[in-house]
Amino acid sequence: MTHAESLPIRITPVPQTTDGVPHVQIGVKAVAELAQALMDHVSKFPGVNLGPTRVSMPGGVGFQLEDDVLLARPDVIVGGQEFAHLHTDGSLHASLSPDVALAAIDAGWAVAHPWAKQREGWDGFVMVFTPTTFAELEVVTQLVESSYGFVTGHGLPE
Repeated sequence: MTHAESLPIRITPVPQTTDGVPHVQIGVKAVAELAQALMDHVSKFPGVNLGPTRVSMPGGVGFQLEDDVLLARPDVIVGGQEFAHLHTDGSLHASLSPDVALAAIDAGWAVAHPWAKQREGWDGFVMVFTPTTFAELEVVTQLVESSYGFVTGHGLPE
């Protein structure tokens, strides 16, 4: 699980994003190999299925928890059992603990969702920027693992 103090500073430029919904990056394209590697990793999380997002734009992939997975934080789920979703540009929205979300923002890995301060329990809801290298993918993967742990209340098996 990612701890706020362990996030490195992102070296690549922070992408511009829209200020409203849909909340997307501007002028960024996914690196297909990295997006696939992230989905392959997430597909191995216990109780997680990948499928068309239920809450984002068409073409996105939802990281959906099976109905029998108990949630420690049901209030941070955006819709149904989807704890995060991957956009076609390689960025993703995820529910993080507020301290990890703030650390990710401060380190240049994420930006708060426009509704983060407007909806109860969403203060850790962020857009994580598209990884451009395998080193960046490692950090993004840690953030997704952290989201899973925050929402479910338990970490991933070693």
